[in-house]
Amino acid sequence: MAYLGDAIDAHLSAAAGDDAALFLELRAAFVEGARRQFDLLCRSRCDGNWEMAAMRLKSLAATFHAEELIALADEALQAAPGEPTVLRRIASTLDSIEPTD
Repeated sequence: MAYLGDAIDAHLSAAAGDDAALFLELRAAFVEGARRQFDLLCRSRCDGNWEMAAMRLKSLAATFHAEELIALADEALQAAPGEPTVLRRIASTLDSIEPTD
């Protein structure tokens, strides 16, 4: 499987063109949005909140063709709120795409 960050970076590069500052800003916004939805997943205690956060995470991932993150969001949609295995896998994936300074 290709590194997830590569797929995201390819789509961000297409959007930002030659503007490196815009690329970094868009990448940070993507990671921040994904982390926000992950945080909502972690705090969800009912089916509705869990499903909404998982669907938003899936939508964000789909925008940038982040297939692994899409699959994990789908797993979350099939799991009970707070499912620790799904949460650990999503956290690990997000850690792998976190920009390094």
